[in-house]
Amino acid sequence: MTRLRTVTSLLLPELEPYRTMKRSYDQHLQGIFIAEGEKVVSQLLQSPYRILSALMPEKYYRRLQPLCDARPEDFDIFLANKELLKELTGYKYYQGVLAIGQIPARLSLQEAWERSPSPRFFMAVDELANAENLGVMIRNAAAFGVQTVIVGSLCCNPWLRRSIRSSVGNIFSINIVEGVDVCKTFSWLRSRSMQVIAAHPHAESHTLGSYDWTSGDLCLTFGNEGQGIPPAVLDACSASVSIPMSNRADSINVACASATFLYDAWRVRSQSAASSSCVLPQK
Repeated sequence: MTRLRTVTSLLLPELEPYRTMKRSYDQHLQGIFIAEGEKVVSQLLQSPYRILSALMPEKYYRRLQPLCDARPEDFDIFLANKELLKELTGYKYYQGVLAIGQIPARLSLQEAWERSPSPRFFMAVDELANAENLGVMIRNAAAFGVQTVIVGSLCCNPWLRRSIRSSVGNIFSINIVEGVDVCKTFSWLRSRSMQVIAAHPHAESHTLGSYDWTSGDLCLTFGNEGQGIPPAVLDACSASVSIPMSNRADSINVACASATFLYDAWRVRSQSAASSSCVLPQK
């Protein structure tokens, strides 16, 4: 059951996480995350993630009320006018729709494997530094049928506010395996016959558009924005694939590269599955 509370000041102790929402490290220590924006909060309300409270103008609450009322847990919804909520960011064009969720218990690789039906489609990221890039990549993964995103121990945290916002809430609908040793993880995946393919701008053997994505379980791997995938991680992969491009550029942004790779793999695998389902049995 939700409890509506009208507020005229942001100084209430219960609103402290909202006042300090730019201190992502402190929130992580508390085991909480901030969902920001109507679309993101809407996705959170429709997810199994536990919600601790929400803060928004009344007009947005009226839009989200059916989703709020359907939640199983008790939590406070603080209602405030937009002028007051603008104090949280300092800029004018701000929805002011926020919610605090509880970071879930870490999902093991084994659990994610069991939750993902075959043929499995995973994405892995290693040493990614920018939370907005990570959020966009999670959004891309959800768009193109990825079941599980593996986040290496040296990556930025996927539960940062900017990552969640950039994912447009898609992080709530996909398996997240975080904080893992990437090389050991790839060894585990390959021992189960999963292809682990590195998106590498200098791959010489394979290029996008000609690589066969159709054989079984697949994990696409992306590295750091500046340095790419470390040599040890490349060695742990099954193969490397590059994007053919003009000589005027040697690489593209990692979030853009992920969309390109994921779409190509998803398209080819979807067409292959559709063709297989159309084959008539022999009499």
